[in-house]
Amino acid sequence: MNAQLRQLLVSAGGIVGAILIWQFVATVPMAGGPLPPFSATFTELTQLLASGEFWSSLADTILISLLGLGSAAVIGVVLGILIGSFDPFRYATLAVLEFLKPIPPIVILPLVVLIYGPTTQMAWFLVFFGCVLPIIMQTVAGVHDADPVTLDTARSYGMGRTEVLARVTLPSAMPFIGTAMRVAAPAALVITVVAGLLGGGPGLGRSIYQAQAGGDYPSLYAYVLVLGMLGLIFQGVSRLAERRTLHWHASYREVLPA
Repeated sequence: MNAQLRQLLVSAGGIVGAILIWQFVATVPMAGGPLPPFSATFTELTQLLASGEFWSSLADTILISLLGLGSAAVIGVVLGILIGSFDPFRYATLAVLEFLKPIPPIVILPLVVLIYGPTTQMAWFLVFFGCVLPIIMQTVAGVHDADPVTLDTARSYGMGRTEVLARVTLPSAMPFIGTAMRVAAPAALVITVVAGLLGGGPGLGRSIYQAQAGGDYPSLYAYVLVLGMLGLIFQGVSRLAERRTLHWHASYREVLPA
């Protein structure tokens, strides 16, 4: 049995064990709480999968997450390169970025709801706000990590500032940007759900709130299962994209046998 198959079997065993514990805790005589058995939750999940409303909410959640993450990536990388490469940009934005960095999106949720209402624009803005700052900071760190000897060599060969940015600075910053995107991808999903759960925005967050308000706990936990699986997909896709994009980097190259 190879190592990958062994790891897969151990992971599957862990999932089965967690399901059995869930079923036992929910069905013992002293349970009596709002936790439904896994069997009831799974039955509700199969019913949700046959519902058009569920797929509409799922599509809204994915779309808002990807739009917020994509716009944050474009703006964050551009601003990060400008801030990291040009001192005037750094001095002009340093205080603002340091002020905004510790503010979580949930803090500005009431203000954003007041401005946009419980809409797609509200959820998008929260995702954008929650993702763009980490991407900016990581891009700046990547720009500063560029090898000064390589930069001097590029300039000595007559490369202009734009060419140096494109051929030296940006490739140097790519591992930092990849890390930021890998962290921001599941964060975008979480923020989208929070925007629906607390702000009334479209998506699975609103569905979770409605199930909780109506006391429909099997549906609530079914939605939680869906979000967990969706989070795994977001994380896996972001890792795969990072590996494919940075296949040339030393940390991702396959070590050939001697």
